[in-house]
Amino acid sequence: MAPTVVLLGPQGDAPDVGKVLAELGIRGRVGLVSAGYQAEEADDGALRAAMAVPMFSLRLHARAIEVFAHDLEFAAAYQARQLQLRNLQSFYRIRLDKMDEAARMISVRYVEPELLAQEDDESVDALRRLDASHVRRCAEVHTGFDARWQPGDRPSIAKHREALRAELGNCEALVITGGHVASLLNRLVLFDALGLVHGKPVIAWSAGAMALTDRIVLFHDYPPYGSDIAQVLDAGLGLAPGLVVLPDPRRRIRIDNREGISRFARRVRPATCVALDHGARVVVERGVVTRAHALRLDISGDVEQAWSGASP
Repeated sequence: MAPTVVLLGPQGDAPDVGKVLAELGIRGRVGLVSAGYQAEEADDGALRAAMAVPMFSLRLHARAIEVFAHDLEFAAAYQARQLQLRNLQSFYRIRLDKMDEAARMISVRYVEPELLAQEDDESVDALRRLDASHVRRCAEVHTGFDARWQPGDRPSIAKHREALRAELGNCEALVITGGHVASLLNRLVLFDALGLVHGKPVIAWSAGAMALTDRIVLFHDYPPYGSDIAQVLDAGLGLAPGLVVLPDPRRRIRIDNREGISRFARRVRPATCVALDHGARVVVERGVVTRAHALRLDISGDVEQAWSGASP
């Protein structure tokens, strides 16, 4: 049974995850995944206080370190797979940058508006095809690796999955924090954490929210280096389908850039682009958004400031 999923904005200095747990009627023990913070995974004192319920840390990053230290054959294969995925991302990014450069050059040509609009649609369609191809190629790498190495059957991993199954059986919900989204996604998949939840609510924010969608999109309109075009990282876990989640938009999105917002929303449609600022909330039940309070980026270039989850 698909669990109820609640996506939140960044927690920062005033977390509201405790309030969300209370509203869901959760008073007992919850599981915590903070593997996205890697070396800081164990530093969860402030979050424990904010959640105000008993908490069990899954320690997925620490468990992965243990697996790789004791199963050297698997560790080498896993590292090779990660290198292959990084290379695919690099090649995809090169093509993406060139397509974006071409689209920008075309967009400033002095031709009749109708032709310019047609060319803009062509540019967006080219990006959509490249994104889809990249997700497909990444999926092929994952499928091939799983078929060859059968991670769940390896004793080094199976013992951790069984331990987590027992612990999560005594939890009322699973909470997933932010951090490095690729690391977080990899650890969730390696230990099949969501497969062990058994229909219990899942609450996530920032990178955790991104990982629960069916397509993870990296974005930043103010990058410290490189171009500002968004890029698809990989397929997500699919518990919040039909959404592209953009955390912390005040720092990352040029809200006044109507042209850029329109192009991005058209590029990822039919997915709904949801920007999760502090205090935002999106509730997904059985794969459908039932209520929300968030920003929605529209194909018109508008930003709906108080999207309620209703269909656009």
